Amino acid sequence: MEQTELRAPRLTAAVRPVTPQQRAATAADNGGEPTLDFGDRVPYDVYTHASTLHRLQQPLSDDPGEMSFLMISQIMELYFGLTRHELIEAQRLLRADLVWDALAPLRRAALHLEGLNAAWQGLRWMTPADFNRFRNLLGEASGFQSAMYRHLEFLLGLRDPALIRPFRRHAEVHDELRATLAAPSLWDDVIALLARRGFDLPAELLTRDVAVEHQPDPRVEAAWVEIYSDSGPDNHLRLLGEALTEIAEQFGDWRWQHVKAVQRTMGAKVGSGGSAGLAWLQRSMARVVFPELWSARTTM
Repeated sequence: MEQTELRAPRLTAAVRPVTPQQRAATAADNGGEPTLDFGDRVPYDVYTHASTLHRLQQPLSDDPGEMSFLMISQIMELYFGLTRHELIEAQRLLRADLVWDALAPLRRAALHLEGLNAAWQGLRWMTPADFNRFRNLLGEASGFQSAMYRHLEFLLGLRDPALIRPFRRHAEVHDELRATLAAPSLWDDVIALLARRGFDLPAELLTRDVAVEHQPDPRVEAAWVEIYSDSGPDNHLRLLGEALTEIAEQFGDWRWQHVKAVQRTMGAKVGSGGSAGLAWLQRSMARVVFPELWSARTTM
């Protein structure tokens, strides 16, 4: 089953395309000044829906710090979706054996994850006292319940079917998560690519149930050791390995910063979503993205 991206319906209002000649004529008519009068909505808002975005913050308290917590959570959601978009594009290209072309979306994904990590800096002000001023009003709402984060985890190969259960009464979201879980992860596609390139990988590794989390395999590790033995500029598989390593590292950094943010704001308290909070997050860190890329470094 192919993965489908979450897309908003297209609106009837659209940005009207212009040619370079039309832009030059407008600049001449304006004497180099920006256009200030539009017959309809401002084109920038038609394109970005900025006025809609800025109406999506609905704090539950009067505490001024809650807006920071809420908006940064929304920014992270957007980065989850953007990174997912890039990984799906990379999968499409890898399935077509276009390794060089797949490097561009993978590098963009790593940069988006870097931006995601930077978002944590906007919450470094928050102490337990700051969080406690509005935490109770959040009820059971928790980042653990982010469907887009689950899509990202599943795409990166961290797979636990139980984690889609919170969405079972939201049919559309639940079906989309099931589709992502039933389709190969990015790492599954990379392993299939290596097999097509002639590396000695067993059939059972290529035909396994992809809904089950991949377990490290010494033959995949050996393939990466061989790939990295060729440091030539034309070794696109080595460049692929480095692009994937950067993604895994940036994603690992995000998970670790999440742990640190929880330590800073609530210590070892029980999580809002019913988990053990900090202890649950720390255990989850043991699951590694693209594990053979890391273990192969021991024998390189």
